[in-house]
Amino acid sequence: MFTGIITDVGRVASVTRRGDMHARIETAYDTAGIDIGASIASDGVCLTVVDLGPGWYAVDISAETLDKTNLGAWDKGRRVNLERALKVGDELGGHIVSGHVDGVAEVVSVIDEGESTRVRLMAPAALARFIAPKGSVALNGTSLTVNEVEGDSFGVNLIPHTKEVTNWGEITVGDKVNLEIDTLARYVARLHETAR
Repeated sequence: MFTGIITDVGRVASVTRRGDMHARIETAYDTAGIDIGASIASDGVCLTVVDLGPGWYAVDISAETLDKTNLGAWDKGRRVNLERALKVGDELGGHIVSGHVDGVAEVVSVIDEGESTRVRLMAPAALARFIAPKGSVALNGTSLTVNEVEGDSFGVNLIPHTKEVTNWGEITVGDKVNLEIDTLARYVARLHETAR
């Protein structure tokens, strides 16, 4: 489990594709404190550490994950939002995030409003019903509040701090971002379906 509060922005050091994909990610985390098998959310995707060394860790990414996320577009040098797994007693600053991405949303507009930036995204139709105004979503692993919803599109606002400590400062129209809907919204919808 994660909170959607990004604690490092890593950099893809290498990518090897061989059916699945293998990636090495450079990080500011103290990798001496990371175990093989640990989970690290990388652009919102819960990935298992399979190898590590000073200042880097490596992950294997399955074809299923590549199909459901934007990780297939990873190339050397790409900046990646990182979050270590939540520990009992940690502050829950964002919302409960599983790292199990539901789909990919597309950025349709990026508009600066003062120091903040309003981003509008198009969600897959099957996921749009789970997104509600003032609800939470995780986008590339970042816990964000939904400002407005119109059909399959929705908007979020990025404050300067978020743009500085994540890779959101680099977002452009047409970018694909990993979308994880709020777990609570998923359960409420399921309860509603079974109550009929």
